[in-house]
Amino acid sequence: MGAASSSLAGSEPFERKLCGLEDVPENCITAMFMYMEPPEICLLARVNRSFHRASRSDTVWEQKLPRNYKFLVGRILEDQQEEGRKDKLISRKKEIYARLCRPNLFDAGTKVAWLDKRSGKVCLAISPKAMKITGFDDRRYWEDIASDESRFGSLAYLRQIWWLEAVGNIRFEFAPGKYSLLFKIQLGKPLRKCGRKTCNIDQVHGWEIKPLRFQLSTSDGQCAMSERHLDESGRWFYHHVGDFVVDNQNSPVWVKFSMLQIDCTHTKGGLCLDCVIICPFEYRGKYTNFD
Repeated sequence: MGAASSSLAGSEPFERKLCGLEDVPENCITAMFMYMEPPEICLLARVNRSFHRASRSDTVWEQKLPRNYKFLVGRILEDQQEEGRKDKLISRKKEIYARLCRPNLFDAGTKVAWLDKRSGKVCLAISPKAMKITGFDDRRYWEDIASDESRFGSLAYLRQIWWLEAVGNIRFEFAPGKYSLLFKIQLGKPLRKCGRKTCNIDQVHGWEIKPLRFQLSTSDGQCAMSERHLDESGRWFYHHVGDFVVDNQNSPVWVKFSMLQIDCTHTKGGLCLDCVIICPFEYRGKYTNFD
């Protein structure tokens, strides 16, 4: 019976009915892509022409983009054009997704936004240059250090000060969900010696006396506060300030945040501030795991 089946399968009428991947209808491939993550779609686009065409479908990528993607295009990609970049404004949804997944600087290069490649959720980083910081423009207190460790190419290093107050805010349209805010800081001055990264902690002082106070508030009344004694030098850590929830779609939210140590009975110094990060709540562990 096995031999008979083999003979039938090799006959001409049966050969015509055998199907391969090239025979799968494009609309079926598109429907399949709707349930896949973007990296998987890009990988399968190499299978054949039908898969490649389906992988460029606006129907597929419209679903992968965050619900506020039109705001992101207007706030970030169009903002880059206004700053003199020659990139053409893109229209295909796949190209928009790819562009938004890159680190995109906006607001004169003081903020950066990017999408997580798998989930399409937005993350933000805010430079110290976008914040109001006590004595920030005075070289006696603060120093701007070039660094390839930072998303912005430089870090803010505090030499010494009596009153520390760093306050920032951002008005942004977040997709509905829960978000976390974190400060990326380090005790010690990052240096390079003989091509190796090191950290000078000679100027670190004053942080063991009183804790740093961190605060977060939003325009719809949400608040969070936390404190931290800085007692470990020479490594970066992400301090989790708190969380906030966005319920309304297409409604910009003001987020205000601060880092304070305003006890004037002693000086403090040797603190390095890289940025403030706002990310979806479920990604918080990606940063705090290094804490």
